[in-house]
Amino acid sequence: MTEVAIETATRLAVWGDPVSHSRSPQLHSAAYRALGLDWSYTRRQVAAEAFSAAITGLDGSWRGLSLTMPLKEEAFRWAHTRDRAATLTGAVNTLLVNGPLRGHGFNTDIAGLVAALREGGLQEIPRARILGAGATAASAILALAELGATRIDVVARRPEAVTSLRALGEEIGVAVDGSAFDASHSTVDVTIATLPSGIRLEPAISRALGDAGGALFDAAYAPWPSALAEQWTDAPRLSGIGMLLHQAVVQVRIFLHGDPLAVLDDEETVVAEMRAAVMGD
Repeated sequence: MTEVAIETATRLAVWGDPVSHSRSPQLHSAAYRALGLDWSYTRRQVAAEAFSAAITGLDGSWRGLSLTMPLKEEAFRWAHTRDRAATLTGAVNTLLVNGPLRGHGFNTDIAGLVAALREGGLQEIPRARILGAGATAASAILALAELGATRIDVVARRPEAVTSLRALGEEIGVAVDGSAFDASHSTVDVTIATLPSGIRLEPAISRALGDAGGALFDAAYAPWPSALAEQWTDAPRLSGIGMLLHQAVVQVRIFLHGDPLAVLDDEETVVAEMRAAVMGD
């Protein structure tokens, strides 16, 4: 990669496989318009095995990347340095590829999920359940811990998949238990679904989870309502679009300032423009 002044690095993109469904281009393009920046943000389908070659091929016009599945773990391995959230989860969804912080990886999913849950009126969550045991589940554990959770039940098809999540819980002082989809479930305040979009559980299983699961936050957002949300009870149902929006706000901060905590100029207006860009779809 040819190193150039960071001021001239104005290209950004989201990479993943698949990636055609991603609304990140709408979100980021709206943000940079609102900020008066002539930056471009595109999407590119990149398979996991092609990640290293693809990122090595970027020139100095590139500022950073957003990563979606299955590239979060690939980006974690490629990153030279990482923030605490990325280190704890083993997943990087934001990379700076030029400038003084070149090679630094971030995980903005945790901040995005916390903001989305709070926006949905879920300020304190003592007990929670997570459906699925992948990379997003690790981010969900950290987000729930920030909102006060002390016990989290992870429902997974493979019990061994919960092992790393249990270790993560021990590291941050949260008890993480594992259970199967067809098990009996204790009552929790919130259920966070991290299952692939389109998965439809057997009616009896979804009914049992819904009856004991409280509000549902489904990381899936396209289409909405998701198959799981359609099967849920009358409890509140939140779409993953809120998480997508708020994690993107943190990404914009990183791409602009190199700091996830550096509030944008007139950030309230920027967020409103980003929200309008995706809610109108």
